[in-house]
Order: sequence, then C-alpha cells, then structure tokens
Amino acid sequence: MFLKKTIERNHRLVELAMEYISTGQIQPDTYVIDMDSLLDNAKEMLEVAKKSGIRLYFMTKQIGRNPYIASKLMELGFDGAVCVDYKEAQRLGSAGIKIGHVGHLVQIPKKCIKEILMYKPEIITVYSYDKAQEVSEVAIELDMQVDLMLRVVGDDESIYEGQKGGLNVEELEDIALKINKLENVKIVGITAFPCFLYDSDKEKVIETTNIKAIQAAKLILEKIGINLKQINLPSNTSVESIKMISYLGGTHGEPGHSLTGTTPGMATSSIGEIPSIVYASEISHTYGKHSYFYGGGHYRRSFVKNALVGKNLQTAKMANVLPLEPHSIDYYFELDTCFEVSVPVILAFRTQVFVTRSEVALVEGLHNNQPKIVRLFDALGNQIGKGV
Repeated sequence: MFLKKTIERNHRLVELAMEYISTGQIQPDTYVIDMDSLLDNAKEMLEVAKKSGIRLYFMTKQIGRNPYIASKLMELGFDGAVCVDYKEAQRLGSAGIKIGHVGHLVQIPKKCIKEILMYKPEIITVYSYDKAQEVSEVAIELDMQVDLMLRVVGDDESIYEGQKGGLNVEELEDIALKINKLENVKIVGITAFPCFLYDSDKEKVIETTNIKAIQAAKLILEKIGINLKQINLPSNTSVESIKMISYLGGTHGEPGHSLTGTTPGMATSSIGEIPSIVYASEISHTYGKHSYFYGGGHYRRSFVKNALVGKNLQTAKMANVLPLEPHSIDYYFELDTCFEVSVPVILAFRTQVFVTRSEVALVEGLHNNQPKIVRLFDALGNQIGKGV
C-alpha cells in the first residue's frame, strides 16, 4: 500500500532494511522503524496542534505498544498515551508512561480497573452506567477522583464491526444524570469513533456522521449543567486533520498511523508525514511458479499489494503479493513470480503490530548516515534486545 511512496520519500530506510536482512542483523518478520522520521512527524503534528489549540494523545498499538517510542514522544510534549485496550495501558503504565486516555476502544475489565487507576489516567471512557459504577467503586476504595468520558453514538452511526458500543444520544441525558450521582467520578468529556475517514475519491480526510452525535451530545450535556473540558475526535489524526478537529469544536486528537506516515492518504501523497516503517522478510522457497516469503506480520486490513525483492534498490524487482485467505494463518506470503532463496523482501503496508507475532527494530541515526538499531522489541512492547 505504501511501498512506492516509501521508496520515493524514504529510500534510505528501504535500503537499510534490505541490508539488515542480508547481513542477518534482523530476522524475517521484523518491522524496521526509522525513529528520526517518526519523531520529525511527531514534532510537526505538535506544532500544528499548538497553533490550533488542540491537545494530543499518541497511540502505539499499530507499532506494538512500544514503551521506548512512547518515552520519546513524551519528551517532545505529548499529553500522554491513548491506550486502545487495557493491556496497552498495563504495558505502558508499568513502563512509567503517562496514560492520557484509556477505555476506548476497549472498556476496562472489572478485574483490571484498580491496577489501571493506580497509573492515574487523565480520563477514562465508559460505554454504560454499569461500567461507570465499577470505576466509581474502585475510585472510592483508592480515595481518588476520576474523570470520565462518554462514548456517544447516533442513529446514523458509523462504527466498525467488533467495535460497537456506547450511549445513544436519545438515552444520554438520563444516563449522564445517573452517572453524575456516583461518588468519586465526574463526566468531563465525550468521544466517538471514527470521527474522520479518508475519502479516496476526494483525496482528503472528511468528517463522518459520528460528528453529528458528538454535536448533539454536547448540547444535551451542557443543558443539564455538565461542563465538557474534553471533546475527543479520534481517527486519522494528522497534520491534515488537526485543523478540522479545531474547526468542529474538538479539543483532543489521537495520532497513531500518522506517526509512521501510514495514514491512508500517504499511499498517494508526496507531502505530509514521512513514511517511517517497513516490513522486512526474505524468500523461504519456491513452489511451482511462485515464491514464498516468511510471514507473521499479517493484518487483515493491511491492504498489502506488492513487495520489493532484492539485495539493493538498484537491482531489486517489484512483485505482486497474492491475497491471503481470511481463514489462513500467514506462515508465508505468496508472490506472483519466482526469486532466489533467502533474498530480502521489503513491504510497506497498514500495520497493527500488536495483533502479529513480529519483532520491531528501532533505528536511530538514519538522517545523518549513521544508522543503528538501538532497541529490539516483540509485537507487544517487550524488549528482547538492545540493538546491534
């Protein structure tokens, strides 16, 4: 999906990944991240956000819940991490990373609430009175005050399968009044997902129908005296969309893929965030008229289309990656032609590292031609090496 633009805009990363596979510095099924470009992308977003009056929580699931990257982003001035699920909160919280937002998209299980509250998250999203009550009970036990955010949905909701949940605007007033009677918790925010999507026909980010639910919820809650200090408008947060967040009355964004230059628009754009992640593997074998390379990093919505196969950019050849059946395990990826065994294979696609079995190599110094692997992690943010 992003391979051609990555070659065009960050060819040094592609060449380096080829070298690392060829020399055995990394093994197949490794994501290689250019930290220099990632942090440059982050700085640019922070600058735009500051000018627009928007606060940013960074997201790490797509790069494997990585605490090293999280620490670098905190140093730049982000307001904390948005932890999409409770396991991400546990991983980053235990590493000393400030938790900005947790509970969205995945609610905190009852068993985990106490641990996560002890990390002192800035805000917690709840989908129901029952979950708010559970948070309240633990907050009372810990003698702490907890700010809550409500996920709201409208009749014309736009929600992905496997992510449904929230409070319909029609029931919002009654439930909000009930929640605010609970001790040690207070409603201070609203959110929805997704609030923005990339329109490939218009070649730009557009707002979704969920914005209508946000606007309706704001009026309802303000009418009953609830002061909203956070209106969080996530999805596709990037340099392009941050100004839209401000225009639509939002206060917070949550950049994830934009950190690595892999938001959908980056597949065709030559401006904006720099692509800073590639997937590195090598040819395992040939069967019939097709070669196969080692897998492990597959994500069903990766939109992977092609691969660059070779030992360097000058001699490498582009090949098509054949679609993998949804019910199959990605032991291998299949190419539409044949190559020598053990030749490097480089790809660039939409990642969700935390759902893979890959490794993640963090490279610093690429911009000054002194690249070095500084850390090696598994797909869930556990360090497995200090680099080469």
